[in-house]
Amino acid sequence: MRANIAKYDTFEHAKVAPREQSRLTTSLTLAAMSLGYGVVQLDVTIVNTALDAMGKTLGGGVAELQWVVNAYTIAFAAFILTAGALGDRMGAKRVFMAGFAIFTAASLACALSPNAIVLIAARLVQGMAAAILVPNSLALLNHAFADERARGRAVAVWAAGASGALTAGPFVGGALITLVGWRAIFLVNLPIGLIGLWLSFRYATETTRAPSRELDLPGQLAAIGALGALAGAIIESGALGLWHPVVLAAFVAAAVFAALFVWRESRAAQPMLPLSLFGRRLFTLTTIVGLLVNIAIYGLIFVLSLYFQRVNGLSPWWTGLAFVPMMGVVLPVNLLAPRLAERIGACPTIVIGACVSALGCLGLLGIEAGTSYWAICAQLIAMSSGLGLLVPPLTSTLLGSVEKARSGIAAGVLNATRQTGSVLGVALFGSLVAANGAFLAGMHLALVISAGVLMLAAAVIGLGARTR
Repeated sequence: MRANIAKYDTFEHAKVAPREQSRLTTSLTLAAMSLGYGVVQLDVTIVNTALDAMGKTLGGGVAELQWVVNAYTIAFAAFILTAGALGDRMGAKRVFMAGFAIFTAASLACALSPNAIVLIAARLVQGMAAAILVPNSLALLNHAFADERARGRAVAVWAAGASGALTAGPFVGGALITLVGWRAIFLVNLPIGLIGLWLSFRYATETTRAPSRELDLPGQLAAIGALGALAGAIIESGALGLWHPVVLAAFVAAAVFAALFVWRESRAAQPMLPLSLFGRRLFTLTTIVGLLVNIAIYGLIFVLSLYFQRVNGLSPWWTGLAFVPMMGVVLPVNLLAPRLAERIGACPTIVIGACVSALGCLGLLGIEAGTSYWAICAQLIAMSSGLGLLVPPLTSTLLGSVEKARSGIAAGVLNATRQTGSVLGVALFGSLVAANGAFLAGMHLALVISAGVLMLAAAVIGLGARTR
């Protein structure tokens, strides 16, 4: 009798153990992917908090600080499509781990930079590594969570991990800058990178490889040229003027490279950006919304960092604290977003998020030098709440619009367009506040543009999905 009971218990344990192990594996895979995306986002808020301290140590004005931010985002946006294709070709797990290792090493190089040129170069390498991390983390999530509802919630947790990093970034960055110096903000990435590498190696499951997937190097070079020239033209227009020959030449170069990129992608056997994807309405709509939203939000984060420190004279510590409520609300809203999307639909949820952010921008139009923080806190929270509400359904909708075999390239397209939006937002709004020293006038104009861009994003997804 006891022997039979023992055999029965052993049999039951054998049935349950694999299921429990599977849940543990997928949970820790999700943790590793969240760390990968989180460390990418951490460097956004931490670096923005350190802008004034970097400027004082390394010298330079707003244009140099724009390059410190945009070197990262240009490399991120330009390389992310190739990174997605590389993951499809070699396996997302292998490429993701390589990206984590490179990001960690580049963070150390940033911390040790002796001047602005070296820092900008190290930020470029960081951006390339970030481009590797994000699409391949989504590809691994898509591989680990087959069920659509489970995938949507996993993406929400993945985005929430990044939101946690965005929230902690200003607070931790401000403390480190005050106590140790701005170089310490990059050293934070080292333990995160080591933990993420171990979790990925131990628990992530490799995706199916496609050795026939080729890398489109001519298209890659054209993308780098187009984005770099466009960002340079917008940044330098703030200091040199819109009609300066150098600025005009950069705009022309950007247009030429962009035309070459489209021409190449339309004729390549295996393009880095398959133009056929844009024949799918939801894919196109979510890509456009990702671009528009990042122009507004990330451009304003750059401007607000300078406003708090250079106009209101806040220290890095208090600047970090000023961003905490704004970033902190994103996490719970990220977790709420998939449940709301299940009730009313993904596209209406995205529309609501964009409109809430736009109202937050309009509410900030009364901001002036010396304005009380408590007079603008609610508006900042509204801006970030809208972002937190729209990102999970936006990402999940785009991934669901393509077959799983192309999830890597689809995730790459979304993140490339979002990072392109960040580049354009920082370049444009930074130039507005730098022009003729009229910081507040430029900031007010940036807020109006942001509100308009966000309402346009709401119209694109709302009306476009309705006529589908």
